[in-house]
Amino acid sequence: MLFAIQCEDKPNALELRMATRPKHLEYLDGHAASIVQGGPVLDAEGKPCGSLLLVDVADQAAAEALAASDPYALAGLFARVTIRPFRQVFAGGARVAG
Repeated sequence: MLFAIQCEDKPNALELRMATRPKHLEYLDGHAASIVQGGPVLDAEGKPCGSLLLVDVADQAAAEALAASDPYALAGLFARVTIRPFRQVFAGGARVAG
């Protein structure tokens, strides 16, 4: 099942994000089979201010566990994390579902 994991960084946390980034990427590499799409959300200046992951996992609990074990989350980077089921309607420029 698909889930969107939306994470908003705490204010003035860019230094923490950058310091934790290598561990974060290593963690995501270990879960690459579950990640459909992912990357940082950018502010008006083009600097990272959050993260967005689209993951394909068994259920809400699995999505929550994936998000909670992310080194960014463990480092206290996020002010807010929202996890919601996601229905894909478009992919690769074409409609895939109704």
